[in-house]
Amino acid sequence: MRQPGVPVVHAATADETRALGARLAQALRTAPRDQSICITLSGDLGAGKTTLVGGLLSMLGHLGPVRSPTYTLLEPYQLAGREVLHCDLYRLRHPDEIEDLGLRDLAVPGSVLLVEWPERAEGRLGEPDLALTLTYDGAGRACAIEARTPTGQILASQLSGHT
Repeated sequence: MRQPGVPVVHAATADETRALGARLAQALRTAPRDQSICITLSGDLGAGKTTLVGGLLSMLGHLGPVRSPTYTLLEPYQLAGREVLHCDLYRLRHPDEIEDLGLRDLAVPGSVLLVEWPERAEGRLGEPDLALTLTYDGAGRACAIEARTPTGQILASQLSGHT
């Protein structure tokens, strides 16, 4: 269920979902580099979480396909002067396993943590800067954009087209 006042961006195709990820990458270029940034991606299987991350990573300079790190849990990238960490928590058996990943140690100034299936951590990640929720919307997808910190507000305003 969508919350009132939360901006929603529609993406009719996978290409539009990748373009949304590219817009998020552009917004990240303007975000402060003196802190870590956490972006969560929620939604059903196939809703477009990894597709959006693929567009973001491609815009930051990654060449090649992007696959969800479902089995490795964490995939690091060094892109555009940032450590970008793509994490998929779908296979966590228990929320305490989040500690074994060492995500807190990886959250250094300038890093970007992209977390698919954050609900599997049951709150152990802390408050994300930006929470994206992808849902099916007819034949396409909808992405609800919820800023939860001042940095998240900066990203959300650019992502939803309100500058």
